[in-house]
This record gives sequence, structure tokens and C-alpha cells, in this order.
Amino acid sequence: MDREQFLRLQEMCREIRYLMVDAVGRLGVGHFGGSLSIVETLAVLYGRHMNVDPENPKMPGRDRLVLSKGHAGPALYATLAVRGFFDRESLFTLNRPHTKFPSHVDMNLTPGVDMTAGSLGQGFSCAVGVAIGSKMKNDGATVYAIIGDGESNEGLIWEAAMFAAHRKLDNLIALTDYNKMQLDGEISEVCGLEPLVDKWRAFGWEVFESPGHDLATIDEAIESAKSVAGRPSMIILHTLKGKGVDFFEKNWRNNHNVVITAEQHREFLRELEGDHV
Repeated sequence: MDREQFLRLQEMCREIRYLMVDAVGRLGVGHFGGSLSIVETLAVLYGRHMNVDPENPKMPGRDRLVLSKGHAGPALYATLAVRGFFDRESLFTLNRPHTKFPSHVDMNLTPGVDMTAGSLGQGFSCAVGVAIGSKMKNDGATVYAIIGDGESNEGLIWEAAMFAAHRKLDNLIALTDYNKMQLDGEISEVCGLEPLVDKWRAFGWEVFESPGHDLATIDEAIESAKSVAGRPSMIILHTLKGKGVDFFEKNWRNNHNVVITAEQHREFLRELEGDHV
């Protein structure tokens, strides 16, 4: 990645964060923490790697993203808006009656969303199915799936992981948002995942690790994963829940339906103003 590309992705992150916080803030309630932690991942995917066409969201052979941690939908919606899939102003209907942007992603409502998700673990299983379908069609698509670390407590994740390795799905790249927090507390206290790298390797996956907010290393990890043959790849991203907004970074209880006031909304936007053009 050259400097110009890096700066473009950096600006994309700024825009995604601002739009996402503004949309959820106007509603006054939503999933801030787990949305903010995947912004850099989404920017690198949609800004560098994914073969998609905002003018033709159903383009045959396109790359797919399955956001298995579907409650982070606001971050994906903001990303798709920045990429031009729909008007940015439409984001402000988030989770309101007749919206195209529900709190959890829905492929039947939102242009650019490739799979409905929200029931933890199920989106990842769907991603495995999509990757199998792509192999059968030989359409050349790469399937990406973002899963949560709390979601990784679900047995369904590991059943799907085992089957993906069995089918040698080298067109499947999964990414774990390892922010170390979930609804009920710290991952290590609720149900620890370590040694997470060894677990995925034991299930037959190629495994990479990356700081989850470093654009260059995320990009390098994805490039490496794309070159793997004969097995699926997992990228474990060490992230910070609520990244970019001080209030959320310092409060692990920022996962589920955080209620904020109008003044807090304005405060968060002021905090982000310095990063937003």
C-alpha cells in the first residue's frame, strides 16, 4: 500500500466513524462499541480488496461480506454509504419504521448487504455455504466473514469452521473482531477463547494476526490470506471496543443498545470533528 492509498483509507475510516456515530446518535440508542471496533477492517475490505459495484449490488461473481456479528450493522451501513451504494442521508432512518437499515443486517432490505445475520453464529455458517456455492459456480469470488469474539462462544462457529476446512474453502477469509469484551463482561471472564490462534489452526485453518486498527497490517494480512491455497483463512484482529470515541473506549458496557442523550451525541460528533472532513 502506498502513501496515497493509506491516506485515502484513513479518510474513509474518518467518514465511516462520523456517519455511524451520527446515525446511531440521532436515534439515541444502538450498538456503538462493536460497530466502532470494525471500522478499519471494513475500510480495508471495501476500499482495497473487495470486487463490488455500487451501481450493481447483485453483480454476478462479486466478492461477498457476511457480517456474522450482525449487530454491527451501523458500521457496515456507513461503509456502504461511503462507497456509494446509497445516499448518506438515508442512514438517518436507521432502525426507524419502514427503514432499509435495521439494527441487524438484512439482505432483503439493504443494497450491498449480502447475508442477513444477527443470531450469533448463524451468519458464519451462511458464509461457509456461500463459499461452497461460489466454488460450485467457479465464479472467482472471495467470501469474507466478520465474527465477534463473544460470538465465538457459540458452538455453531466451530461446527462451521470444521466443515469449511473439510471442504478446503480457500475462497473463504474470516476475520475475528477480538476486542476482548462481550455483553456480560470480559471474554476472559465469561468464557475465555485462548489459545485462539491454536484453536483455529487445530481446526485446519491458516491463521494470521493483526492489530485491528492498523490499516497497513490489516491490508497485509488480507493479501496473505488471499494467497493461501487448499484451506480457509482466519485473521484475528486485536481491536478496541468503541474505538475512536473516548466515552465508549473506556466503558466496556458499550455493546448492547446504549442509550445516549442529545448532548452526548453532539459531544461525540465534536470529538470526531477533528478527524472528519
